[in-house]
Amino acid sequence: MKSIFAIAAACLALASVAHADTRIGSISTNFRLVGPNDKIVIQRFDDPKVKNVACYASFAQTGGVNGALGIATDPSEFALSCIAHGPVALPANLPDKEQMAAISASFLVKHFVLYRMVDPDKSALVYVLMSTKIIHGSPANAVSAVPVTP
Repeated sequence: MKSIFAIAAACLALASVAHADTRIGSISTNFRLVGPNDKIVIQRFDDPKVKNVACYASFAQTGGVNGALGIATDPSEFALSCIAHGPVALPANLPDKEQMAAISASFLVKHFVLYRMVDPDKSALVYVLMSTKIIHGSPANAVSAVPVTP
């Protein structure tokens, strides 16, 4: 019974992550006779707490019948690049580590989660995209850093 509540709480936490994301586009990687093709999807995430920072994530998306129905599990294959498109200043009370966004990689079970961390020694923001399931995470990850403007 405890595990059911833990799973429900994790789903709600991932669903409640506030983020501004924009789908840039996709590139077909594998033809499927029935259902959509497998593809690489490119998505932009604007940091909701730090102005002028955007992260671009590319990730594999499974097509076919299961992909069309939303029940396919996408592989943990992704990349991340973050940029500053203007001066970057750290807002007051910015947490040292915070979950910034989540991308569903299967129906309620697997997500790609984007975290922001602060590196005060080098005056940088570090963004990490990782794969996670409700019960455990994965070593699959990508990292990108953005300098803070002095």
